[in-house]
Amino acid sequence: MVIASFAEVVSIGTVLPFLGALTSPEKVFAHQLAQPFIQLLHIQSAHELLLPFTLMFIAAAIFAGLARIALLWVQTRLSMAIGADFSVQVYERTLYQPYSLHVSRNSSEILAGVGKASNLVGSIIQPVMLCASSVVILVSVIYALLVIQPVIALSTFLGFGLIYAAVVTITKRRIAKNSKIIATQQGRVTKAIQEGLGGIRDVLIDGTQPVYSKLYKDAFMPMRTAFASNQVLGASPRFGVEALGLVLIAGLAYVLAAAMGVAGGETNAIPVLGAMAIGAQRLLPVLQQSYNAYISIKGNQASTQDALDLLDQPMPEHAYAQPTEPIAFQVGITLKDLGFRYSPHSPWVLRNINLQIPKGTRVGFVGVTGSGKSTLLDIVMGLLNPTEGALLIDNNAINTQNTRAWQAHISHVPQAIYLSDTSIAENIAFGVPVEFIDLQRVKQAAQRAQISETIESWSKGYDTRVGERGVRLSGGQRQRIGIARALYKRAGVIIFDEATSALDNETEASIMQAVETLGRNITILIIAHRLTTLKNCDQIVELENGGIKVIGSYELMMQEAS
Repeated sequence: MVIASFAEVVSIGTVLPFLGALTSPEKVFAHQLAQPFIQLLHIQSAHELLLPFTLMFIAAAIFAGLARIALLWVQTRLSMAIGADFSVQVYERTLYQPYSLHVSRNSSEILAGVGKASNLVGSIIQPVMLCASSVVILVSVIYALLVIQPVIALSTFLGFGLIYAAVVTITKRRIAKNSKIIATQQGRVTKAIQEGLGGIRDVLIDGTQPVYSKLYKDAFMPMRTAFASNQVLGASPRFGVEALGLVLIAGLAYVLAAAMGVAGGETNAIPVLGAMAIGAQRLLPVLQQSYNAYISIKGNQASTQDALDLLDQPMPEHAYAQPTEPIAFQVGITLKDLGFRYSPHSPWVLRNINLQIPKGTRVGFVGVTGSGKSTLLDIVMGLLNPTEGALLIDNNAINTQNTRAWQAHISHVPQAIYLSDTSIAENIAFGVPVEFIDLQRVKQAAQRAQISETIESWSKGYDTRVGERGVRLSGGQRQRIGIARALYKRAGVIIFDEATSALDNETEASIMQAVETLGRNITILIIAHRLTTLKNCDQIVELENGGIKVIGSYELMMQEAS
């Protein structure tokens, strides 16, 4: 910024001797300030000044241009780096938030917030830097003009400044309103896209494309209108200021010519007039740039606040710690007087839960919808913290300090297995960088999950891409990949959360047979709707209204059901 502002001052300063050498070289040759330069170059006559002053002016102009290009390059690189850090921090902090927070807010809010963080480069960071550099250059240019002609320079700057100040005062309410519209509608646009594409099969079957198209349009159009309004408000003052600039230059020419006398007044005025014209030519873009930056900052203020709120999300203590060693797990899992509710004012989801789960056993959980099965296992997995009571592993209470050490033992197989649009191997070794995937371990996990033969029958084998969310695979194949993923982790506890409820009886039986072959060194907890799914469990826990109704064998449960 300092170098660029110095270059601007030099380019303005060289106009005076250049135009002087063109119009009245004798006066320049006789000027006291020109003597060191004349002696250095051994100039003998006034006419010899034109070439060196021309070259000096050209060099100054090139230097100023290169300095501005360098400033633009540095500002852009720096703003992109800051923006990248900002966006990464927002996303990282969001990933580290507790599960209870994730289930309480719409994912479109997060996606929109991360998008707003990404947009900060163009909407906030670059404009702030432009404002800073514009102020430095502005001060330098004004100082140079004041040295040349103080009264006229001050009048010119005040004239331009008052126009922009008036525009800012008139438009600030409109810009604030546009800012709120943009921030609100960005979230609605993301939500409309998610809902339409997330249920695309139903949309195609029901023919509801016009409904979702209208939702998108109703969210998108106000946002674009607000953007357009801000752009117009940002660009419009320039034209009025340019017109005023021409008026001021014309007036300046007249005043200088009149002040310096009729005889030769115009000639004497040309160097000063040229310097002032060059100064105004530098001044106007800088003022407009500053104003545009202001419009961008104010117009995106609400969106910036949303992104800053995400940046303020707290990070857990383990976020930057070294990978945690798994906690000792030799005896079993104990739930002692356990209770849970989402907030102090919400109803109890679980209450007075007491349960022993020895290591290596198979435990099934049944109960009507809303009885608390999934919440109970979320607590066992360390995703939710008990409101009262405790989760004990080998008589050690799980808390915020050792949750990660306990989760190192756990793998989760949900009803809807999330598969990324990558290869089979990458989906089995989910979350492991490609270069660190152990293909032999992947094959062993697939074999134990009884899907290796199917994978190896495909032409690309473990390099086969599964499509978005595994769309190219059957339900049974997705579930087996989910089991293989759990086995690749070599977890001591595998939790099946209604993992087979969406499958037909034959596929479910095949999957449960694969589960049975996993070995007794793995503790397995299964939530199921059908009792037949749990026939190989050591014990079955039936939940009702947030409490344990009965614990018994498969045979006992079947007798009660009949």
